[in-house]
Amino acid sequence: MALNFHQLHIFFTVAEKGSFSQAAHALHMTQPAVTMQVQALEEYFGTKLFHRSTKKIELSEAGKTLLPFAKRSIELIKETDVSMSRFTHKLEGRLHLGASLTIGEYILPRLLGPFSKDYPSISVSMKVINTTQILDEVLNHQLNFGLVEAEVRHPDVHTEALLSDELVLIVPDQHPLAAREIVTAADMLQYPFVLREKGSGTRSVMEDELRKAGIDPGDMNIVMELGSTGAIKSAVEAGLGLSIISKSSLKHEVKLGVIHIKEVENIRFSRSFYAIYLNSTILPISAVTFMTFLRQRELSQWL
Repeated sequence: MALNFHQLHIFFTVAEKGSFSQAAHALHMTQPAVTMQVQALEEYFGTKLFHRSTKKIELSEAGKTLLPFAKRSIELIKETDVSMSRFTHKLEGRLHLGASLTIGEYILPRLLGPFSKDYPSISVSMKVINTTQILDEVLNHQLNFGLVEAEVRHPDVHTEALLSDELVLIVPDQHPLAAREIVTAADMLQYPFVLREKGSGTRSVMEDELRKAGIDPGDMNIVMELGSTGAIKSAVEAGLGLSIISKSSLKHEVKLGVIHIKEVENIRFSRSFYAIYLNSTILPISAVTFMTFLRQRELSQWL
């Protein structure tokens, strides 16, 4: 295993926050993913970097030695990005990527305009398929990189959080739950659901969060599985069931009042969108530039 910047960044964030959970929140990662990367770094150096207890974590002597080097590496990467940005604006070429359905249908179309304004000589080609298909195409070298809705764990693939998102419970207008500000899990489980297909990032995140709340996804009355967010919204609007989908995809329906967003008591379906690519891949500069664009901007104004 080679030392990499991603692991140093995670180590530095854990040390800075003094907590694996707080570092995971700051990095838009899951806590197990943060722990796994720190453990990989400890295996690389052959020593413990933190002393862990039930109440707190502290840097070991090795960790204290590594900390200033990690900080300097982060500062150097930031300086490099700033220094090189004046050249990347002159880039030419084609950006070819895969995007899972919510990202490809609702997120990226709103961001490609600002990106094209900053980088007018880069043309974009986007393939919209689900997370499982994107992983397969990345592994088979059919795609250089992809943007997906759930964290991918594969030994040959690098996964990096780029954007934050939230899934929400939606109900049609005139539904019995529409008038309630907060809905309990027991309330929503009384009604049928229309969901994305298994293998989609949205479905995986929803099921993971339900399990964390002590709810078996198998208890849901799933009457329909559909392959696109647009189809799900139409089905919910028609009164066929409830659903849990990305909040960023609901702007027009909520404004028209045909679909209502409901808060579920004690459950928050927060997630990140991730870039995935092969560990062995040297990404084209157009792809690196696009991911840097997504990382460095406040995106809520476009969503």
